Amino acid sequence: MVADLTTSLTYKDKTVEISRSRPTTIIGERINPTGRKKVLEALQKGEFDIVRKDALDQVAAGAHVLDVNAGVPGADEPELLEKVMRTVMDVVDVPLSIDTANPEALRRALEIYPGKALINSVNGEERSLNTVLPLAKEFGAAVIGLCMDDQGIPDTAEKRLAVAARIIERAGRYDIGPEDIIIDPLALALGADSNAGIIALRTIELVVQQFGCNISMGASNISYGLPDRKYVNSAFMAMAIYAGLSCPITNPLVTEIQTAILAADLALGRDDYAMRWIKAYRKRQKDAEANQG
Repeated sequence: MVADLTTSLTYKDKTVEISRSRPTTIIGERINPTGRKKVLEALQKGEFDIVRKDALDQVAAGAHVLDVNAGVPGADEPELLEKVMRTVMDVVDVPLSIDTANPEALRRALEIYPGKALINSVNGEERSLNTVLPLAKEFGAAVIGLCMDDQGIPDTAEKRLAVAARIIERAGRYDIGPEDIIIDPLALALGADSNAGIIALRTIELVVQQFGCNISMGASNISYGLPDRKYVNSAFMAMAIYAGLSCPITNPLVTEIQTAILAADLALGRDDYAMRWIKAYRKRQKDAEANQG
């Protein structure tokens, strides 16, 4: 097994270090119009109050990095993404994950970002590799690598590992080291494929063993279409952290998700004397008392 790597992200003078030797890094997912009608409608109108609130609420809830997506159908995405980025940067001081498949929008966002950003994402498709990796090199960004390629999403962990290896190798041609490639093994819906969870978990294990890369994942995808999603998500989150997940893209406002991450870190020896767990418990108690009052 290779040594675990550390991915550093910065925003101005603030640095976030992602590593399995540290507590799990939370990437807040809520600044995204996909599946969130209120965000979509606000961005379509050029209104950004909900973006400001989402940014502040997620950081207050424990997000260390914020994912920023402005994929509104029919909109000028480069212009809109820049406005959303500036809105977020005006109210919080955490690193950002720039979430776009539009190369022009990505470049524009990187040009205005004061620090080392995270690009979400590149994949094993030739077009993606040839477009995103040069931008990552030019702007000194880290990048999330999705385990899919021109043939689609592989159906085994071993095939997804091969895609991860290709992304890491191609990044190396641009002198982008594996410490700046965060692999996403892809969590697919259990309701459609009962093996989706175990394939994702096994992929995490294989990538960590072979490359030591940090691992990200939109963990809530696993429960798509199922009832009581937060419980499925929480259980899977804890299992994935044990397997090697180090920076999930998730909603930090969901108590069950937040406590699952804290409990996993506690069980893995990443919470000295359970201080973070106790602090979070006290906050939950205080919030509950305030709501009752």
